[in-house]
Amino acid sequence: MSPAQTSPARPLARRRRFGWPRRVFAQVLLMQLAIATGVTVLATGLFLAPLSAQLDDQAMRRALAIAETTASPGLATDLVGTPPSARGPVQTEAERIRVSTGAEYVVVMDTRGVRWSHTDPAQIGRRVSTDPSAVLAGREVMEIDSGTLGRSARGKAPLRDADGRIIGAVSVGIEYDSVRDRLLAAIPGLLAYAGGALAVGALAAYLISRRLQRQTHDLAFSDISALLAEREAMLHGIREGVVAIDRTGSVRLVNDEAQRLLGLGPEAAGRPVDEVLGPGRTADVLAGRVTGEDLVTVQGHRVLIANRMPTDDGGAVATLRDRTELERLGRELDSTRGLIDALRAQDHEHANRLHTLLGLLELDMHEEAVEFVTEVVGVHRATAEQVTEKVHDPLLAALLVGKATVAAERGVSLRISPESLLPDRLVDPRELVTVVGNLVDNALDAVAGTPGARIEVAFRTEGRTVVLRVTDSGPGVPEERRELIFTEGWSTKEPPPHGRRGLGLAFVRRLAERRGGTARVGGGPDGGAEFTVVLPDALTEPDPTGTTRPTGTTHATSTTRPTASEVAGEAR
Repeated sequence: MSPAQTSPARPLARRRRFGWPRRVFAQVLLMQLAIATGVTVLATGLFLAPLSAQLDDQAMRRALAIAETTASPGLATDLVGTPPSARGPVQTEAERIRVSTGAEYVVVMDTRGVRWSHTDPAQIGRRVSTDPSAVLAGREVMEIDSGTLGRSARGKAPLRDADGRIIGAVSVGIEYDSVRDRLLAAIPGLLAYAGGALAVGALAAYLISRRLQRQTHDLAFSDISALLAEREAMLHGIREGVVAIDRTGSVRLVNDEAQRLLGLGPEAAGRPVDEVLGPGRTADVLAGRVTGEDLVTVQGHRVLIANRMPTDDGGAVATLRDRTELERLGRELDSTRGLIDALRAQDHEHANRLHTLLGLLELDMHEEAVEFVTEVVGVHRATAEQVTEKVHDPLLAALLVGKATVAAERGVSLRISPESLLPDRLVDPRELVTVVGNLVDNALDAVAGTPGARIEVAFRTEGRTVVLRVTDSGPGVPEERRELIFTEGWSTKEPPPHGRRGLGLAFVRRLAERRGGTARVGGGPDGGAEFTVVLPDALTEPDPTGTTRPTGTTHATSTTRPTASEVAGEAR
C-alpha cells in the first residue's frame, strides 16, 4: 500500500487561526477596547494610590486632634496631684474620652514616659514602648507605628500645666485596621464606577466600529491599501480627465489628464473650483450650477465634454473628454460640404456658360461670344480685385472670395465695406480667419432665403488693433439673448450629425478675450445683427523701411499657402 493511501486524510477546510483580525472595524474595536480598559485601570490605580495616603493622613490628624483636646489643664492637675493607678482620675478621664471618640487607646504619660492611663490597666505605671522624646520636647507628632496594641495611626500632643511647663504628654491611637477597612470599603464602589465607565466606553467603541464598518464596506486594511493603489494607477493612467469636488465646492483631486485639459497644476487641490478655473461655463458645470449629460464647454482652446456625478458625501466627480480634434474634423467636414456645394453650383453655372458660348459659336456670332467671355471673366476678376484691394492678407482674402461665391449661390450679396483696409501685417492670420469665418457663416444662415439678403464685412485698424464688423440684413438678435448666444452649447440650429452646435461664437469671444479684446453683438442699421470684434495687438509693427509685402505673398510665419479645404476648415 502506498504512503499516500496510508496517510490520514487532510481536512478540506483550513483550520481557523486565531490572531489579529483583518477587518478595519474589528481592529479598531479591539484597539478602542484595549485603550478604554487600560485607561480605566490606570485611572483606578491612580485614584487608589493617593486614597490610601489620604486615609492615613486623616486618621493621624484625628488622633492628634483627640490628643490635643485631652491635654487640658485639668488633666495636668490630676497628673501632678495623684499617683498612677487603674482607678485614678487620669485613667478615668482617658477611658471616657477613648470610649466617646472611638479611639483605640488614649495614653497619658509623665516626663519620664511612664503611663498613667492605658486600655490595659496592667500597663499603667510602666514605660511606653516607643520613644516619647519628640513630644516631650514640645513638638506635636503624627505617625503610623506599631506598639503594644499593634499597628495604629498615632497623634501625640504635649501636656502642660497652668504655667505652660511640659509635665507629660498624651498619645492617642486610631486602629489601623479601621483605616484599611475604609480603603477596602471604597474599592467596590470605585470598581463599580470604573466598570460602568468601561461599559460605556466599550459601547461607544462598538458603535463607532459599526459605523466605521459601514463606511469602509467591511474591508481589511490591506484591501483599502490595494484599492488606493489601484485608484491612483487608474486615475493617472486613463485618458479621460477626472476632477473630484468635495461638499464645499473645493477641488479634492485632479488627475493628470484633467490637469492637461484644464491647464491646472497639482496645487489646484484644496482650492475652490471658481478660484481655480475662474468664472465661466466650465466652473459652472463642475460646480453643478449647470446640469445635464454630455455638457459642452470650452476651456482655453479645447472643446470638452463634461459629465458630473454626485457622491454620497455631498461632493461630486466630474469626467472630462477632449473633443477638440473631433470638433475640428466636424468643422472641416462642414466646410468641405459647403465647398462641394459651391463647386457644384459653379459647375452648373460653368456648364450653362459653355452651352451659351457653344451656341454663339455655332451661330457664327463670334463678336458676341468674345463679349460674353470678356464679361464673365471680368465679373470674377472684379470680385477678387475688390476683396484684395481692401484685404491685403492672402489667407483672409482667399476666405472672403470663397465665401462670396457661396453667398452668391445662396442668393446673398456679400461685400467688403468701402472704408475697409486691412494691411498685410497680421500676427496670426488663422486666428482672424476663424473669427471672420464663424461670423460670416452665422450671417449667411440668418439671411438665407430672405428678400434682399446682404452681408457687409468691414475692417478698421487702430494702431496694432484690428476692429472687425460683420453686419447682415437678417432678423437680428433680441436684446435679451445678446449675451446668451456667446455661451458654449447654446444654438437655435439643429445639431449636425457629427456633433453639437453652439461653439462658433463661444470660440470668437474666447479668442478676442484671450488677446484682451471684446466680442459683442448689437442691432444693425437695417434691423439685422451687427457683430463687432476688437482684437488688440493683432498687427505687427510697420516696417520702418516703408516696404510692404506684395499682395498674394505668404506670411513669414507660414511656409506654404493653405489649401481651399484648410481655409474653409479654419473658417468654421
